[in-house]
Amino acid sequence: MTGTPSPPPLPAALNPGRYGIALVCLGNICRSPMADVVLTARVDDAGLAGVVRVVSAGTGHWHVGEPMDPRAAATLAAADLDPTTHRAQQVRLGLFEEFDLVLAMDAANLRDLQQLARDAGLAVDPARLHLFRDHDPLGRGDVPDPYYGGSDGFEEVLAMIERTSVAIVAALQRELPFR
Repeated sequence: MTGTPSPPPLPAALNPGRYGIALVCLGNICRSPMADVVLTARVDDAGLAGVVRVVSAGTGHWHVGEPMDPRAAATLAAADLDPTTHRAQQVRLGLFEEFDLVLAMDAANLRDLQQLARDAGLAVDPARLHLFRDHDPLGRGDVPDPYYGGSDGFEEVLAMIERTSVAIVAALQRELPFR
């Protein structure tokens, strides 16, 4: 039998009654902030805003303090989502200790996160660090970086993020004792 493997179970909350999800890409101006805005909106829609915290960061430092890429922001705004509060930030070591789940947008950023943890001597539970699309009901792999392409790439990324965010929220509701 072929098909998409089941997503990994969500790791238990580090702090009962609270759950943190960090989303990571390279510069924190396209994929991870788009995922942050969408996942935060889906968490809010599910009534979990007071329980689930979502943030995004980049492995690189180039865009720290900058707003989202204008094409990413326009794609979100066209979907009635607010991209205006985002400011790029770089991953901090505390991310591994503060967040229950760290989701990289692609394999290269996942490797960078794993290396960052190793270099700092941190033993990060692999169940807490994996790819965002491990939760995508239509397939695994990278969220492609739309930065060097046109607006259609941002729309494709938004579609991946939307369906994956819905699946993550469903898993939060199903697997974790929030209510």
